[in-house]
Amino acid sequence: MSDMPAKDPVVAIVGRPNVGKSTLFNRLSVRRAAIVEKEPGVTRDRLYLPVEWAGRTFTLVDTGGMDIGAPQEIARAILRQAALAVEEARVLLFVVDARTGLTPADEEVAAVLRRSGKPVILVANKVERFDPPPPLAEFYRLGLGEALPVSAAEGLNTGDLLDRILELVPAAPLAQSGEGLAVAVVGRPNAGKSSLVNALLGEERVIVCDWPGTTRDAVDTLLVAGDRRYLLIDTAGLRKRGKISGPLERYSVSRALGAVDRCRVALLVMDALQGVTEQDKRIAGYVLEQGKALVVVVNKWDLAREQGRPVEAFREHLAAELPFVGFAPSVFLSARTGRHLRELWPVVDKVAANYARRLSTNELNRLVREAVLQNPPPASHGHRLKINFATQSKSPPPTFVLFVNDPELAHFSYLRHLENELRKRWDFTGTPVRIVCRKRSAPGGTRGGGAV
Repeated sequence: MSDMPAKDPVVAIVGRPNVGKSTLFNRLSVRRAAIVEKEPGVTRDRLYLPVEWAGRTFTLVDTGGMDIGAPQEIARAILRQAALAVEEARVLLFVVDARTGLTPADEEVAAVLRRSGKPVILVANKVERFDPPPPLAEFYRLGLGEALPVSAAEGLNTGDLLDRILELVPAAPLAQSGEGLAVAVVGRPNAGKSSLVNALLGEERVIVCDWPGTTRDAVDTLLVAGDRRYLLIDTAGLRKRGKISGPLERYSVSRALGAVDRCRVALLVMDALQGVTEQDKRIAGYVLEQGKALVVVVNKWDLAREQGRPVEAFREHLAAELPFVGFAPSVFLSARTGRHLRELWPVVDKVAANYARRLSTNELNRLVREAVLQNPPPASHGHRLKINFATQSKSPPPTFVLFVNDPELAHFSYLRHLENELRKRWDFTGTPVRIVCRKRSAPGGTRGGGAV
């Protein structure tokens, strides 16, 4: 699946580790989308963003550092990601470090890029002074022409770089809006989030590794399934606060929480072999706190089945451990084998529709009236809650306002009763329901006939 509409040409930023690729990506896209740290190897997955310049657009791709001779598994995975970006790109931005000068690693990357046959713009980053011109003659040895000096951190000469890019990419109109339904994939480290994303996309879009914490950025991918469009947001695993070490991981967790903030539906991925953990509860609580729709995805169910674990027993486990999000449906699947993968999108669509559901004022007041007659509010110190009027104030999430004689009399348990009645009458599967009480006098002053 492609990340952006096919009409937008792809421009990939490549180079060895720690030459400032992500800083350049953030500068050209005018967003802080990629994590930037002095530690090499921070960027691992491909990051995509549209860039507009001089009335034209293209898709810019950030990649991890190409460490061609590295033996580590994660380095090889990053290299595969970079190779995929090179394959799909129309133009390559080969970034080198003007401070460090030419290195053998630069020469190895250059050899790969020359074999690709793609147009390459050689970008000498970290140039501090342009007068006099920086000494960049040694980079001619790469066989890629003259290096364009820039300072991505300061934004110097990046306009000239954008002009050079437009000379090499075909003209394209401004990108159309309509990204699709935003779906965030969240969960503990190593629960199988990236494996699920790759299985849904049908390609190795994000790195999958057995090491916990492989994904660090929130990676957006446009996915088309049938006639529906989804903006799939893969995130770093959310760990306990006490186990978060260093500014890089703190920023990754912040980005993961930000992915929840901007999604409509969150997929909480958990490991079927481990069951619900305390961190799963914290993540579900955060999704609920932010008022987002929720689907619980029980991954690795193929392995659980081999151990003879029944689905109903696990559903009871979910109900017992996550009662505060009992409205969330659960999907049991295997990202590794693809079993039951197709069942996920219909559930997401249903949950998204419920999340946006609106009720008419008449039918809402009719239900509240019936609920009060069936089970009147309890009296407190001689006073009883009276509901004068009900209305839906917003959606999503479905939020209902009750105008009452005294909001202090609205006990939590009674509001839960009203929520249960709402859920019995209308399908709110997967979405939180909020009920707010506000003070309002009954119509006609002392007359009580205005209460629902």
